Amino acid sequence: MTTRDPRSIIRIARSGGDQSVPEPLDLGLRVRALRKARDWTLEQAASQAGLARSTLSKIENGQMSPTYDALKKLAVGLQISVPQLFTPPQEDRVNGRMAVTRSGAGAGHATATYEHELLAETLTKKQMLPYRARVRARDMNEFDGWVRHDGEEFLYVLTGVIRLFTEFYEPVEMRRGDSAYYDATMGHNVVSVSDEDATILWVTSLT
Repeated sequence: MTTRDPRSIIRIARSGGDQSVPEPLDLGLRVRALRKARDWTLEQAASQAGLARSTLSKIENGQMSPTYDALKKLAVGLQISVPQLFTPPQEDRVNGRMAVTRSGAGAGHATATYEHELLAETLTKKQMLPYRARVRARDMNEFDGWVRHDGEEFLYVLTGVIRLFTEFYEPVEMRRGDSAYYDATMGHNVVSVSDEDATILWVTSLT
């Protein structure tokens, strides 16, 4: 019997994503980029951090490894945390993007137990996968065991009544407006217990 396999839906959402391993961070280039993003000269940045201009110049040009004290001063001067100094910029992030999915216009993905409608499918490299689902299943016997996948999941009941089965908890009956947030590596399945097929909103993390 075919069951809901979120992994197949996740693969659809991830297709075209960049799976390459990031290059090691160059601290000097990172500091210079942070300084220029603030439109500061070397003198201004050095003054903000309480460092000598020559010291900051050597750090940016990779001519010296800063002490932890110097790193703390840099972070304070740049108004960020020390770990953020070593966090590479997300160059492929597009700020201010948005996708609108009209009612019923999402991409369909039907199985024997669920009928999914993928939402915001035009956005690539998403951190979340939202989809609406019509729950066709009425009994746990319709599934080939538990569904499990990486990440976390949020479930919100839109219409009808469902029963959420999980590997480590007692089944929970949920009605319109009820929600659940759970570790998706834990086995889980959902069935409709209302006369009509229930509909739910599912949001799965992709990281």
